[in-house]
Amino acid sequence: MSGMTESGFPFDDLYGPDALADWDPGSQLGVPGEYPFTRGVYPSMYTGRPWTMRQYAGFGNAAESNARYKQLLDAGQTGLSVAFDLPTQMGYDSDDPIASGEVGKVGVAIDSVEDMGVLFGGIPLDKVSTSMTINAPASTLLLMYQLVAESQGVPGSALTGTIQNDVLKEYIARGTYIYPPAESIRLITDIFAYCRAELPRWNTISISGYHMAEAGATPAQEIAFTLSDGIEYVRAAIAAGMDVDEFAPRLAFFFVSRTSLLEEVAKFRAARRMWARIMREEFGAKNPKSLMLRFHTQTAGVQLTAQQPEVNLIRVAVQGLAAVLGGTQSLHTNSFDEAIALPTEKAARLALRTQQVLAYETDLTKTIDPFAGSYVVESLTDEVEEAATALMTQVAELGGAVAAIEQGFQKSEIERSAYRIANEIDDGERVVVGVNKFTLDAEEHYEPLRVDPAIEELQSERLAVLRADRDNAEVTSALDELSRAAEGTDNCLPPMKRALAAKATGGEVANALRRVWGTYQPIDVM
Repeated sequence: MSGMTESGFPFDDLYGPDALADWDPGSQLGVPGEYPFTRGVYPSMYTGRPWTMRQYAGFGNAAESNARYKQLLDAGQTGLSVAFDLPTQMGYDSDDPIASGEVGKVGVAIDSVEDMGVLFGGIPLDKVSTSMTINAPASTLLLMYQLVAESQGVPGSALTGTIQNDVLKEYIARGTYIYPPAESIRLITDIFAYCRAELPRWNTISISGYHMAEAGATPAQEIAFTLSDGIEYVRAAIAAGMDVDEFAPRLAFFFVSRTSLLEEVAKFRAARRMWARIMREEFGAKNPKSLMLRFHTQTAGVQLTAQQPEVNLIRVAVQGLAAVLGGTQSLHTNSFDEAIALPTEKAARLALRTQQVLAYETDLTKTIDPFAGSYVVESLTDEVEEAATALMTQVAELGGAVAAIEQGFQKSEIERSAYRIANEIDDGERVVVGVNKFTLDAEEHYEPLRVDPAIEELQSERLAVLRADRDNAEVTSALDELSRAAEGTDNCLPPMKRALAAKATGGEVANALRRVWGTYQPIDVM
């Protein structure tokens, strides 16, 4: 044996035909673009065109982030990916006392449709695809985006992009939740129904394993808990009266890509195969698009180091390579300085150039699923699937993803894995270059990007002007209508859109729902 995989399987020194003795290429492999989609969701994959290149960006205020987006688009980026600050993610305005010290720090501050208009000023929204990493208030930010598009003369039917909108993983690993699980899922199904009618090309959810992996989940845990969350969302939508083939084609996923290249390739291939079978066998989906696990990938921020940060360029290149070999539909490559601070302009450009080298200077786009039939990759694909299926069975036996979350199952499993990995690094069993091996006596000085703390005051001033100039009676009426919808069964998005169009703030919208639904209080499972 020569070590263990990230998921805990023993690695063989040499893989041969015996590794695939029970392997059935017909049912387990298939062809690209056909069930079970092991080899990719599209027949031509990158031989037709490369993956969408997105760079996750957003900091400070809307004007600063707008300038960064334009720089990235000018550098050849083909899709935008928006990072929001913590107050925005948690449904608080920039002038709320709880937001103090966090405005614009880990993403852009967006308090109103006016901020959203600045964020996308000069960017034609019918020409770009936009991904937004927003969860509990996903409906609010999506509607702001739609209102800005309409002000450009772009109808909802022309908009393409994705909202993350996956609140279940927030209870497991990330923590930016607002409302209790049942109410959060109700809002998500409202989004499904609204987008089916108003934004038919929009991906209504990006069911995310990335953040679980950042918290310490193994590859098998990442896809097991992500697909279990996906099952919960599908069941909720069906229970709300939707046909599976009406909404399932717009579901998307979001995974991490680590430096463990072979297992990551296997993970992506296993996830596609598992989701196709779940959708066909458990939910009876007929539309082939309902069976496709389309996913975005981000390289592993948790594996970046503040020590010798330039080494992260090599890590990110390997991680990006794994995502491409695994068949991702879009990719964000992390900047080498992200373990220190927000990416500088140069670092963000180098991250994008990494993708461009993979797409245009290598032969990766010349063939589809180059590892198909590989003894090691096919064996690992089966092993990841087997381990993930066992974990999903445990989740199901606990009553499904929400019930398992409430019992702390996923969180405790991930924490156990994180503890194991931390111990391996501390003991030197797991090498991290520049951290526990090949270290320097003194690190070189690196000047990070810093967010101007005056942004918080500027945002507060913008909010004061907004509230003084708008029709506050109209805002109050629209917010009351939203609260009534939340109390009953009407879709919450139409009154929410009217409130935002009247210049209600994101915090005011969240508060209208908090008054009805309350906020989630984590259960102590210890």
